[in-house]
Amino acid sequence: MDIRPLSPELLEVAKRDLNEDPDRRKEDLNYIKEWLSKQPHLRPRTDPQWLLTFLRGCKFSLERTKEKLDNYYTFKSALPELFRDRDPMRPELQEIIKLGFLIPLPEPDDQGRVVILGRQVSEDPDKIKLTEMFKYNLMLTDYLMSHDDRALVYGTVSIMDHSKSTLGHMKHFSPSLMKKLATVFQDGYPIRPKALHHVNMPSSFMTIFNLFRTFMKEKINKRTHLHENVDSLCQQVPRRILPKEYGGDAGPISDLIEDWRKKLEAHRGWYLEDEKYGCDEKKRPGKPKTHEDLFGLEGSFRQLNVD
Repeated sequence: MDIRPLSPELLEVAKRDLNEDPDRRKEDLNYIKEWLSKQPHLRPRTDPQWLLTFLRGCKFSLERTKEKLDNYYTFKSALPELFRDRDPMRPELQEIIKLGFLIPLPEPDDQGRVVILGRQVSEDPDKIKLTEMFKYNLMLTDYLMSHDDRALVYGTVSIMDHSKSTLGHMKHFSPSLMKKLATVFQDGYPIRPKALHHVNMPSSFMTIFNLFRTFMKEKINKRTHLHENVDSLCQQVPRRILPKEYGGDAGPISDLIEDWRKKLEAHRGWYLEDEKYGCDEKKRPGKPKTHEDLFGLEGSFRQLNVD
């Protein structure tokens, strides 16, 4: 069975925190693969490493793993604007990559977690389509699932620098798009977000931020932190792992962008092949799931604070 071995340290954490049992792993994988073979509506990847990612993200609960796999492939077909045309060589994506919108940092934090630095890369709200930025976000997450076992075992930490966010960026956000993104990440991906840090957020952007939080589960909201500046951020994220521009030791952002670009482009074949996977609702046993079933907004809003 073609599976990357975990380091002794990672394996101990996986046993303790994810209920991973090396002696039962093959049996669990075979069970999930057999279940997938009986789902006429799904066109899934079935390689052991990919399925193991979902098992780990669901703490080896077989029922939760089945639900998340079904959701993942259902969302892929329901949201072509986010899951199609994911060739990293496509000019629109190349621009986002080279601007450094999202970059996994080279070193983990003090708890071993993968840290992802995000930045609003242009003060011009019309320079890059929001759907392309979110598409790229999902591409990055798929890459981590495929290559970085730390992201599943220790979890991830996200940092978003809003220094260039303006009132003009708000016009591209909508409750519908926010609900879709929140639903996909929370219900479709097995990634384990441990903290979300927002820094340098202008007061004009708080409306969108509060809107997005209405779609997030309570556990994620409790792990979300706002920081007025980088000094505040560094009380929770070690400065040493940050780029030079943030006072850290990870080197200049330009070098980090170039290293990450090469990795993403090397993964190009995976993204191109991934186009064939998804879901056919016409073949789903029982009642097909509609767009409203998946992403309906009714009952989603709580009181917004738009100060």
